[in-house]
Amino acid sequence: MNSATPATAHATSHVFDATVAGFEADVLKKSLEIPVLVDFWATWCGPCKTLGPILEKLADDYNGAFRLAKVDVDKEQELAAAFQIRSIPTVILVKGGQPVDGFPGALPESQLREFLKHHGIEPAAMPEPVEEIAPEASHVDPHAEVVRLRAAVAAASEQDAPKLKLDLAMALLNAGAAHEAEQLIDALPANLATDDRAIRARAHLGFLAQLKDAPPAAALEAAVAANPDDLHARHLLGAQLLVGGDSKGGLDQFIEMLRRNRSFADGLPKRSLIDAFRMIEDADLVGTYRRRMASLLF
Repeated sequence: MNSATPATAHATSHVFDATVAGFEADVLKKSLEIPVLVDFWATWCGPCKTLGPILEKLADDYNGAFRLAKVDVDKEQELAAAFQIRSIPTVILVKGGQPVDGFPGALPESQLREFLKHHGIEPAAMPEPVEEIAPEASHVDPHAEVVRLRAAVAAASEQDAPKLKLDLAMALLNAGAAHEAEQLIDALPANLATDDRAIRARAHLGFLAQLKDAPPAAALEAAVAANPDDLHARHLLGAQLLVGGDSKGGLDQFIEMLRRNRSFADGLPKRSLIDAFRMIEDADLVGTYRRRMASLLF
């Protein structure tokens, strides 16, 4: 593709396939006028199939506030090498003719919007209002909530039951009934499998599974204090802190793992951070640590 050849059409005119031949004109020069998100992906990549449609939807929702350049790493290996892409999906933001930020992994839509907002990218036209579920009051007894939601599911119509089952799964997770919560989440229909709450729940369940038979937090803290390079203990400590409600403490442990040895256990530090970002609801906190992760990776 040369600079005069139109890019391959996607869902909207704001999305196109980027190639080596046209990258300077279509991405670098274009980014002097409008930010360009570059999505490095591949047809065989499962997380790419989750992230790609969300990015294309946002490009449509933002109505030209940014452009989305799709780079198939199998077809455009030279571009992937130039950006030192080590895993996919990876997204790079290009502004003013140069990369300014990026992140690896598939994020839920809410965190993608926060990433764009942090870089001053707002929708060119206001999107349709999204109905949000109000957060549960902190004083609600999780066990009482489980009882209430079980009754609601039993009385619900076939159409309303799946959403209530997701609510019930979250309540079960808060009440410590991880096994039943996992069964409910595994049975969710496809349209709810990518719901932010389902993504948070799966990340939470993943950390709980990693903590099976783990030593108590005090023992892990002692192990890390005795040997700061004990990344196995540091990982378990981070997971303990995270599921215990200390999101910042958990992220601090994972960031330190990444700083000390990003390759530990086949990339466990980066994977742990990405899973933690999926679990944590505080968008500001996630944004801060996502930038710290990017500064260590790129």
